Amino acid sequence: MIMKISFLLAFSIYICLCMAKDSDNLYDVCPTDTTRKNIFINGFPCKNPAQITASDFKSSVLSKEGDTDNFQRSSTTLVTAAEFAGLNTLGLSVARTDLDVDGMIMPHAHPRASEMMFVGKGVVIVGFIDTKSQVFQNTLKQGDVFIVPRGLLHYNLNSGFELATVYSVLSSQNPGMLSISDAMFAPVVSEPMRDLMKKLFSRSKLGTNQIKNVTSFRC
Repeated sequence: MIMKISFLLAFSIYICLCMAKDSDNLYDVCPTDTTRKNIFINGFPCKNPAQITASDFKSSVLSKEGDTDNFQRSSTTLVTAAEFAGLNTLGLSVARTDLDVDGMIMPHAHPRASEMMFVGKGVVIVGFIDTKSQVFQNTLKQGDVFIVPRGLLHYNLNSGFELATVYSVLSSQNPGMLSISDAMFAPVVSEPMRDLMKKLFSRSKLGTNQIKNVTSFRC
């Protein structure tokens, strides 16, 4: 009897995990209603259909270059349904990452989304780390696309000699972000973070051919 209950419990958890994605849209469109601040639901309420306009489906936020005047020499602007009304219930969010020369994005993960990256400018090294500590890394040039599976640690490095820009589409309207620096309770400018950045840059110089998609990642 105990074995049967344990099996049913494990099976139920498995089913819940398999279904852990943004819910399907029940309407053609459902732009976010930003006026209803006191309603707490899994997502955002829809605007009155009579008040929906074409402007709900356009955003110019990603047209602006981010501020890279910081220790990591990088900037990421994430646009979700909270900022872009037309994304509500579509299971999507978008982002722009600007990387100055020698700039990088520290390893982080999106627990609720896979990420598709498109290089709009420059040369960028992109990699992710799977649950077996294997690194899958490649060098991307303008027009190249790279996929990061949901929940896996990933990072970006500018390996060129000019500002690089990467645009991303994520498979959730609220992808979330887990950062290594935050998880370690260490400031970005701390020694552990400096060491990690040096190792990532050192690894990038090995070249994609030497890594062969199976190099173990060791912090």
